[in-house]
Amino acid sequence: MNDLLGVFAPLSPILWVAAAGLVIMLVDAFVKERAELALTTAVVLVAAGGLSLALWDTSAVDDQGLAPWMATDRLAIFIDVTVCAGAALAALLAGGYLREHGLERGEFFVLLIFSTFGAMTLGRATDLLTIFIALEILSLGVYGLVAFRRFSPRALEGAMKYFLLGSFAAAVLLFGGALLYGGTGHTDLAGIGESIASGEADLRLVLLGLALVLVGLGFKISAVPFHTWTPDAYEGAATPATTFMAVVVKAAVFAVLLRVLYTAVGHESLTNAATGWPPVLAVLAAITMIVGNLAAIVQKSVKRMLAYSSIAHGGFILVGVVAAVQVGSTAITAVLYYLLAYTVSNVLAFGALIAAGSNGKEAVTYEDLAGLGRRNPLVAVPFVIGVLSLMGFPPTAGFFAKYYVLMAAVQAGGSLLYLAILAVITSAIGAYYYLRVIVYLFMKQPEPGAPVAIPMRSWYVAVAIVVSAYFVIQMGISPTMYLELAAGAAG
Repeated sequence: MNDLLGVFAPLSPILWVAAAGLVIMLVDAFVKERAELALTTAVVLVAAGGLSLALWDTSAVDDQGLAPWMATDRLAIFIDVTVCAGAALAALLAGGYLREHGLERGEFFVLLIFSTFGAMTLGRATDLLTIFIALEILSLGVYGLVAFRRFSPRALEGAMKYFLLGSFAAAVLLFGGALLYGGTGHTDLAGIGESIASGEADLRLVLLGLALVLVGLGFKISAVPFHTWTPDAYEGAATPATTFMAVVVKAAVFAVLLRVLYTAVGHESLTNAATGWPPVLAVLAAITMIVGNLAAIVQKSVKRMLAYSSIAHGGFILVGVVAAVQVGSTAITAVLYYLLAYTVSNVLAFGALIAAGSNGKEAVTYEDLAGLGRRNPLVAVPFVIGVLSLMGFPPTAGFFAKYYVLMAAVQAGGSLLYLAILAVITSAIGAYYYLRVIVYLFMKQPEPGAPVAIPMRSWYVAVAIVVSAYFVIQMGISPTMYLELAAGAAG
């Protein structure tokens, strides 16, 4: 019995989410009255995050009962908390958005909660098969969320692009995993690493397999040149679904990327500055930051701008991933803090964008935001805080997120110093399109036909905005507690 409890205790957060998802699905099917599924989903996900945090200082953290398929370490707990927070806030945004736009159907929350289950599983996956299964559970739900506005041609187009390219990326990832297995004789990440360290692995197959795995994961984090689906999917999806994609998917995939790179292929034979994977990833980070920021400048749609902003942030996070080769847990701590700060900042920006529209009409373009600072400052001010955090302006969470990643890159030295300089330059470029939002909010007159700014009628959206704004500011003023959690997760 004790052995059984030892296995299931660290799984309690994801089992709770899976069971709750089944219950919510049944409630939606059989209860005729509109149930408060948004609030229920948010409470379930907050409870899952609490269950994970409760395991932080328990023996379950060091338990090996799930090895080699899944980890029960603090990194898994940190990712659980991050994805549960992002998903819970996205559920609250959906509670207001779907009702406002006549899209209130329970399957949105079912898809969201099962996708969160996939993200939590992915965050603790330590075997190639587990990674693939968890990634597909996550992805299938997100495909459905993107296509949720089923009568919108733009939503269907974005969903189809995402689905087709995502299916191709999944096949590439699976083939890469097969090559890693062929080169090492293992599917578990620890076994792959041991095979490489002992010299028994066929490094040609390992390198080719790793390249394909990076392509598959690069698609999910919207790294250039695997980013082409991102602006269409972000723009076409309902804004709460866009929020979920932007924060939950990215956090989970970066977690598994760290595990693959530093557990499976972290041996010095594959981290060589001339022939290993770090220079390849550094180039990927550089072009992702450049393309993401330059493309965001020319966008007329605010959602497309935030999509390219998400791409640029992915490149910035990759800088920290590469820096971890030289400075270890310091850089991983910076990456994890960045993921948490990025989560609350994006929720705040997208939440304010939802609140900027009214009467079933979305605020889509910059012109739709014109004059909002005078018409509805309760929406405009949180929007400003959100974009300033994404820009990295003090004293917000985004400032310290970028600062710690840059410091890790500077400490690593060598070519990463130039990558850090590029990150600063591209961030300065990115300031243009973030400040452009503020200019339209406070310095432009509203265009004829712009959405009428009225006080937020949905307390769901208001709560999500207030909570995310609190953490954006609190993490910027007092980041120590969150850094300590990230450091504990980084090991």
